[in-house]
Amino acid sequence: MKRLLVANRGEIAVRIIRAARDLGISTVAVHSTADTDARHVRLADAAVEIGPPAANKSYLVADAIVEAARSSGADAVHPGYGFLSERAAFAAAVSDAGLAFVGPDAAVIDQMGDKVRARQVAAAAGVPTVPGTPGGVEDVAAAVAAAAEIGYPVMLKAAAGGGGRGIRVVDDEAGLREAFPAASREAANAFGDGRMYLERFVRRARHVEVQVLGDGSDAVHLFERECSLQRRRQKVVEEALAPGIDAGVREGMTAAAARLAREVGYRSAGTVEFLVDDETHEFFFIEMNTRIQVEHPTTELVTGVDLVAEQLRIAAGERLSRAQDDIVARGWAIEFRINAEDPTRGFLPSPGKVGTVELPAGPWVRVDTWLESGATVPPFYDSLLAKVVVWGEDRESAIRRSRRALAEFTVEGVPTTAGLHTEILDQEWFGAGEFHTGALEQWLSEREEPA
Repeated sequence: MKRLLVANRGEIAVRIIRAARDLGISTVAVHSTADTDARHVRLADAAVEIGPPAANKSYLVADAIVEAARSSGADAVHPGYGFLSERAAFAAAVSDAGLAFVGPDAAVIDQMGDKVRARQVAAAAGVPTVPGTPGGVEDVAAAVAAAAEIGYPVMLKAAAGGGGRGIRVVDDEAGLREAFPAASREAANAFGDGRMYLERFVRRARHVEVQVLGDGSDAVHLFERECSLQRRRQKVVEEALAPGIDAGVREGMTAAAARLAREVGYRSAGTVEFLVDDETHEFFFIEMNTRIQVEHPTTELVTGVDLVAEQLRIAAGERLSRAQDDIVARGWAIEFRINAEDPTRGFLPSPGKVGTVELPAGPWVRVDTWLESGATVPPFYDSLLAKVVVWGEDRESAIRRSRRALAEFTVEGVPTTAGLHTEILDQEWFGAGEFHTGALEQWLSEREEPA
């Protein structure tokens, strides 16, 4: 691998360009007309404009990106996360063009991207799955019959995609009959497939994911991350490791994730996501994300493994650089996603011109960002400005360092969620590690209620 095209923007594009440069690989950025002066464009060795600001006319146009790779002399393409990163057709197009795709094979993306097929593969590999339908259901009658067997409450989920699209929780048959048509339409609009599947809804669940690396022949895990603190099914704070997970659950869950990766011949970095029942401590497979995750820095800080560099090495044909016994978790890491949103106005996105930017630094503080003084936050894309990631010898010291780091984070000109993270750190339930997937939204709701 000599020249890498980065098919993304923002902080992940910056992150990938830096990893490539560390390995002596030259880089090509792609950009819309809105990102002509963006940081990732200036960091790369070359840049290609691929279209107007709207993502569906630039960053989501596979043909334009493949052509940019060809014309710039790239021999590999890294999709980052979001955009085209989990589109099997894009991975196939890159490979068909004679380029290395930095990710799993298109067939694996297709297999694991279909939530029903992924559940079936997981079950065949001996990975526990949430009780639910073995396949997708296409109409209300089939959903009602399935729910009667599973038992209420149930969760309706899109068979062909994730990201919170099409998800509904229903408590009874009447609720299911009402929710199914809308959920199916939403799934069809988002993924071109209106099939739904049903699974048991766990009232108090943790969202815990396991990082894996595979080279197509073997796979290893790099321990787990806690991702339960979510708003509208979007992660807000992540940790590695997961508080409240005992050694037995950790061992079983991480072994299951690596086993699944080996079962599908996984190649690259990926994440196996689980629900952990807070009461019974059972864990259940949810889905596999066939790409690098936003929260990957927490795993890097506790294991010392550069996941993006590993992706690049594997895509270049190398085997795994570490055996499972060589991977050890040390200390604790916490990541805070800081968005250009106004928490006082219902998290309204806040694009605009940025004034002075001051980023935290010092021992064991990492900031992944595209942000700099004088930059403009465009209204066309995700509102993520930066990820503040800290490491400590244990969770308590990581929390203390997090307070210091967030206090040093300053962005003038646009509202951000930095202050909200400081408030979260001060909550007793956060310090105790006693939360679940509904905890953050419950706290936000109570916080907004008048006294």
